[in-house]
Amino acid sequence: MTAASPPEVLRAPLVVEFPFTRSLGPVQSAFLTGLRERVVLGVRTSDGKVMVPPVEYDPVTAEEIRDLVEVAATGTVTTWAWNGAPRPHQPLGTPFAWVLVKLDGADTAILHALDAPGPEAVRTGMRVRVRWAAERTGAITDIACFEPRADEAGHHTPAPHDGVFADAVTGIVAEARLDYTYSPGRAQTAYINALSEQKTVGERCPSCRKVYVPPRGACPTCGVATTERVEVGPSGTVTTYCIVNIKARGLDIEVPYVYAHIALDGAGLALHGRIGGIPYDQVRMGLRVEPVWTAGSRHPDHYRPTGEPDADYDAYKELI
Repeated sequence: MTAASPPEVLRAPLVVEFPFTRSLGPVQSAFLTGLRERVVLGVRTSDGKVMVPPVEYDPVTAEEIRDLVEVAATGTVTTWAWNGAPRPHQPLGTPFAWVLVKLDGADTAILHALDAPGPEAVRTGMRVRVRWAAERTGAITDIACFEPRADEAGHHTPAPHDGVFADAVTGIVAEARLDYTYSPGRAQTAYINALSEQKTVGERCPSCRKVYVPPRGACPTCGVATTERVEVGPSGTVTTYCIVNIKARGLDIEVPYVYAHIALDGAGLALHGRIGGIPYDQVRMGLRVEPVWTAGSRHPDHYRPTGEPDADYDAYKELI
């Protein structure tokens, strides 16, 4: 007799991204526009130090600062780390070093990439210079990278700059993105597989008896493992909700619509879902709802009213 194979634990790629649109103040606008024009600007603080990249408020006095100065496009590596396996969208597609470079005339260092043949070619104290991108738009990527420079550090006096450029950059879009390989674990794998059968399954804590949906594999209150699977729902009760008035990119739902916390019958805590089949201004606490599944879906598309009388507040007040 052989033991049964354990169920396969799911794994899938997961991308978390958010394009953040930011307006620029006069200091950051001048800095990024300057890069477009192959000019590196810093800002002088109250104690006379030159900070590159520039900041808008003095780190000592917290007062607003506008005293812009131009520094050199050459500098010295203060510290570094080798990146032997570049990721997508990093400055270089071949192995390179991340370096902190104190540009001539600056008192602080800027982080960027150094194009070098290998880690043996990089050292603290080495001299480098900016390699400008062929096409520049007013972004930190206008510095394509740094490259080695065979010279000795010389004295450079920062030159005052008014920060005025034609067609100044006034805003940027920062593409924040994280790529994961996500594994939900044993408990949530069972939960996801049950959803493919249009069932909702949680796990009961053997100590406090609360049923967790989605299951977590352990009770966060009692600190013990949960293994007893419990099917809950399919109907539930709206405990709290919010009206969404901002349309999300890539989500084909007209606003306004409602997202709610829904306590499925038999569950010890609420999960969230969209409410449909009812005008948004008629959604309320205590509303009884049921899931609506679409063909091939691995989760309910939305929840709609069941037509039952509203649940009494005392029946769900502990699940809010």
